[in-house]
Amino acid sequence: MRGYGQFVADSLQRPLRDLRISVTDRCNLRCTYCMPREAFDEHSFLPRAELLNFEEIERLARSFIQLGVQKIRLTGGEPLLRRGVERLIESLARLHTREGKPVEVALTTNAVLLAKKAQALKDAGLARITASLDGLTDETFRHMSDSDVSVRTVLDGIAAAQRVGLAPVKVNMVVRRGVNDHEIIPMAGHFRNSGVVLRFIEFMDVGCTNGWCMDDVVPAREILEKINSRYPVLQADPNYTGEVAERWRYADGGGEVGVIASVTQAFCHECTRARLSTDGKLYTCLFASNGADLRGPLRTGATDQMLTNLIAGKWEQRFDRYSQLRHAATERPREKIEMSYIGG
Repeated sequence: MRGYGQFVADSLQRPLRDLRISVTDRCNLRCTYCMPREAFDEHSFLPRAELLNFEEIERLARSFIQLGVQKIRLTGGEPLLRRGVERLIESLARLHTREGKPVEVALTTNAVLLAKKAQALKDAGLARITASLDGLTDETFRHMSDSDVSVRTVLDGIAAAQRVGLAPVKVNMVVRRGVNDHEIIPMAGHFRNSGVVLRFIEFMDVGCTNGWCMDDVVPAREILEKINSRYPVLQADPNYTGEVAERWRYADGGGEVGVIASVTQAFCHECTRARLSTDGKLYTCLFASNGADLRGPLRTGATDQMLTNLIAGKWEQRFDRYSQLRHAATERPREKIEMSYIGG
């Protein structure tokens, strides 16, 4: 059996470095690419007893860290809907990597509640925050989010995060052709010289409810060409090996922008992410069909070493590379876990 203190690699020699933890499957928006209203208005969300509690999350996080995890990101659903999430952040921020460095704890949010919570998140030890914003006009934003929330609410949340020192704030924009691609340049213009890092994400076929088709995808190359035509950009080196966003900086020093091209430029070969669902299942790919149950062993007496060995065994069997196979003739359509359940 595997003991403590050993790093793991999967069948393609990819190490385990990043852990995404979904703390709730609920959300206060109904974004069309994630939780379309027609599929989720009658959806039964997980009862509280099935969710991992904070102590269980921390215990599993320790096992992942023993195997090499250095960064933890809290996701959802909308993680700020989870009552007391600041307490979880505080406990995770006290953990240390195998090298003795503090574990970096980050969070992805739609920012609807961020203005009220930014200071508490910072005080709890949150290192970084990423906000989602798919358009600058209320018309576009409301169309993408299928909600009555205003853009000003999100922008106020982003400003609050900057004000308390959660910087640099990153903003993700999912781009869908014919829906919000006309806002690429306005978004770039708005966040230039602001200290915010704006990242454009190709519309992905996550889950089975968002009506994805390739015709709706605006390739990263096209996005960059549009930006470069208005604001010239130069490519920048990645911050670390396996970074999913391709970085570009404005030639005039106005900051940086990124593109995440998981459809047209798959980066599966460098993926180091594991995902822990709200109810304690381990998923080794965003496009997975099933996960490994960790909650069951956790609640029936498994020791820390048993949990670590279980996680290690699942990672070592990993061979996921969905995005590289998406367009292969041999790839058959299959059921995939919804992003609102597994986390983005």
